[in-house]
Amino acid sequence: MKTIYWFCYTLWQKCFIAFFSYRVIGKEKLVTEGPVVIASNHESFLDPPLVGIAYDQEVYYLARKTLFRGFGAWLYPRLNSIPVDQERPDMTSLKTIIKLLKQDQQVVVFPEGARTLDGELQEGQPGTGLIVAKSKAVVQPVRIFGARQALPRGSGKLNFCPITLVIGDPITFTPEELKAKGRDDYQKIADRIMSEIAKLEM
Repeated sequence: MKTIYWFCYTLWQKCFIAFFSYRVIGKEKLVTEGPVVIASNHESFLDPPLVGIAYDQEVYYLARKTLFRGFGAWLYPRLNSIPVDQERPDMTSLKTIIKLLKQDQQVVVFPEGARTLDGELQEGQPGTGLIVAKSKAVVQPVRIFGARQALPRGSGKLNFCPITLVIGDPITFTPEELKAKGRDDYQKIADRIMSEIAKLEM
């Protein structure tokens, strides 16, 4: 499985650098040990690998359950992808993510839940707050610039334009904040994460 992951990693990295002048700002801020929720804005289908290749180690991703069909059923697990049913959300994927975090893994999440239509940041979903509260993980905020222009939602055409990933300072929630219970408390955590993402600039 690692061979497939690193083959795709290298391919994505070379392609993004060659065709999109991909660069990372603030890489020295990356937390690479212990449980980390890597929280990113969501602009394009390109986002997961754009975030993943900023790391020099394997990370885990969320992917639509519908992608795990045919060849995808073989490929996506080898890319450390976790199936998520967006139409009928349940606790199965959340439990899988929390379990990985408790094993000191790093997991990429998109708190907004869906790709932006207009380029503006959307409200974070409480599910991200639940993951943070249950796992006690550090949150690494990152923001992608340019992916929407490269591959907008609803478009199948690639535009070769510069893409930048900006890394923010890690967020450590207090023990009191991590006692969160219920949708409102989880929403507060998600709101703070989106607030930190919003502050990131090139």
